[in-house]
Amino acid sequence: MEVKTSKTAAAPVMHTRQVGWWFLLKRNLYLSRHYYVLMAPFMLIFFMFTVIPVGISLGLSFFHFNMLELPRFVGWQNYSRLFLNDDVFLIALKNTLLFAVITGPVSYIACFLFAWIINELSPKVRAVMTLVFYAPSISGNVFFIWLIIFSGDSYGYMNGFLMRLGVILEPIQWLANEKYVLGIVILVQLWLSLGTSFLAFIAGLQTIDRSLVEAGTVDGIKNRWQELWYITLPSMRPQLMFGAVMQITASFAVAEISIALAGFPSVNYAAHTVVTHLMDFGTIRFEMGYASAIATVLFGLMLGTNIFTQKMLRKIGE
Repeated sequence: MEVKTSKTAAAPVMHTRQVGWWFLLKRNLYLSRHYYVLMAPFMLIFFMFTVIPVGISLGLSFFHFNMLELPRFVGWQNYSRLFLNDDVFLIALKNTLLFAVITGPVSYIACFLFAWIINELSPKVRAVMTLVFYAPSISGNVFFIWLIIFSGDSYGYMNGFLMRLGVILEPIQWLANEKYVLGIVILVQLWLSLGTSFLAFIAGLQTIDRSLVEAGTVDGIKNRWQELWYITLPSMRPQLMFGAVMQITASFAVAEISIALAGFPSVNYAAHTVVTHLMDFGTIRFEMGYASAIATVLFGLMLGTNIFTQKMLRKIGE
């Protein structure tokens, strides 16, 4: 009898919990209705132009679709072709990963170090230096100056400088030589990367409560490096995460710089990236199913890198 009584009593308890959870959800939605109304325009645009296109692209990657015929389901054929039969994609994937490994961490650390150093300057000098570091990222096609620097004739700054020093005897075709073109594109990408992340770090450093530094000194913080690790970095985790997302996106989405400097396609695909490969099949050949498979692989790479970065940032200050 006792067992039956306990089983019988369990059902009303579970029902009460479900009703209570549903009631609390509706109550919270009602109390926060103003916030949801304010968020509605952005969320609507976000779902229409981001979430839905990503979902359609993911589904379309399993179809053959050339925009002239109806989509035809081909299963995993696009992905098998991508990794087993497309040698150019493998070159593009290698170049993109190289971009991400070099430009991502280097530019991220450089942005923070420059922001940390500039933050210690006087307000007027800090404003000027912030403009100097941020200017390249808002100057449009200013990176075309690198076409003059690495011009393939003797009037190019790099060739003229090396010839005057006697290092070389004749001009080098920097942007037409596969030995140099990828390194040049990486260099320009690093130069342009001191942008939004740099501003986010400056803003984060400005909002740190100085009383935490004083309390840390009392608790045994002995130098600036300990202050950085135990106080500064944990206090600006939101800015660090924002900067990481921006740098990861920029490092994986390199295309415009590669096309402007190295051409499309570049010599022997030396500066070919996943995005330029996507543009080739999506906007030139109109193989939309295959292009969607390329986009899905790129999305997976970005998502995985972001998750890994989040786990690493949670360990800061431990």
